[in-house]
Amino acid sequence: MAMSTAFTEMFGVRHPIALAPMGGSAGGALAAAVSRGGGLGFLGAGGGDREWLAREVPIVAEAELPWGVGFLSWAADVGAVETALEHGPKAVMLSFGDPSPFAARVRAAGAALIIQVTDLEEARQAVDLGADVIVAQGTESGGHGARHGRSTLPFVPVVVDLVAPVPVLAAGGIADGRGVAAALVLGAAGALVGTRFQATAEALVDPSIAKAIVEGRGQDTERNRALDIARGSDWPSRYTARTLGHPYLDQWRGREAELAANQEAQQAYWADVARGEIPPLPVWAGEAIDLITDLPPAADLVATLAAQAEEALARAGRH
Repeated sequence: MAMSTAFTEMFGVRHPIALAPMGGSAGGALAAAVSRGGGLGFLGAGGGDREWLAREVPIVAEAELPWGVGFLSWAADVGAVETALEHGPKAVMLSFGDPSPFAARVRAAGAALIIQVTDLEEARQAVDLGADVIVAQGTESGGHGARHGRSTLPFVPVVVDLVAPVPVLAAGGIADGRGVAAALVLGAAGALVGTRFQATAEALVDPSIAKAIVEGRGQDTERNRALDIARGSDWPSRYTARTLGHPYLDQWRGREAELAANQEAQQAYWADVARGEIPPLPVWAGEAIDLITDLPPAADLVATLAAQAEEALARAGRH
């Protein structure tokens, strides 16, 4: 049985579940699989690398199902967004940074404008820009988010009330159907799920990363800037990243300013990557990682999440 919400009706999907546009790992095969399963799949286009887009967009576009594409507002350029829009996505999601340079172009192309927010100021701006859907991201999420953000449970209903009647998706710490059900109870129209979909057959992740997610524990995740600095990443300082443990995090935790000034340490990071002594990327992982124990096909996972959510809501109704 499908759960109907403002989100499912807007995009013509069966389940109120969306794939988080995780940079690089949410490729065409994963996005297509999520859409095939009845959710809304998003490509994780990050800063808009043209070669990556040229390779991954056709994979999801040829599925002829609703799909979307997500960009980092601080890193992408208008040309990359326009390139993706040429392929007819149902939605474009903008996250982290000022979405205003892209909003009018997305709307003019007929795609839904989805803006991810990490605080109430960003939520108000999203409404002012005419967002069709707003994603409220809590700090439990894997990967990047607000350094001084709020947890999903208290943050989502505040955003729901603030932006009504704009539909809201809840994000952060959702890795099973109970989390999807909780999002709906909080007033959201659906859930945006990230880390759980990294551990699927179609995700574009190194097998070592998938293995680390399946074996990881929420208590081993932590928000930090050290790994962005070590990698020479230009992520704005207001956004930290939740990752699993890492040797460079252990070495430089609390010494970020010193690391930023130490070019030799940053060069050593990439030398260690080249030697295979550390993974090619940090393992972005949310606090709900304990709930992830397998690597299913993504379409099957969508169905499982939806069935679990329905069961959870029914069970709650009996108490």
